Amino acid sequence: MAKKAASFAALGGLVFSTDAGRHCPDCSQPVAACICKQTVLPAGDGIARVRRESKGRGGKTVTTITGVPLAEDALKELATTLKKRCGTGGALKDGVIEIQGDHVELLLAELLKHGFKAKKSGG
Repeated sequence: MAKKAASFAALGGLVFSTDAGRHCPDCSQPVAACICKQTVLPAGDGIARVRRESKGRGGKTVTTITGVPLAEDALKELATTLKKRCGTGGALKDGVIEIQGDHVELLLAELLKHGFKAKKSGG
């Protein structure tokens, strides 16, 4: 644990400054010139896998989609489109799209319509 400064003099007189603007916490570059957030496609075989899950969710069923070869922003837009198509809520967590309810067949058809290779996973 870091020691706490006892006085303002120990801080060097600077308490708060806004002259530098916002910086990326990872690469310390200005947010506009950040190079660490470039669009990187997730590693995988390029096949979107759709499965129904209820484990660890209090008995509630969700349909998960993994392995979609899109960058984070495009994946967020796809998740929004799929949630609207199913008429339910959902979330995007760590590159996995979660749609509330059992919509495996509908989501498979939608992903194929959007040009992705998709297949049913699990039982």
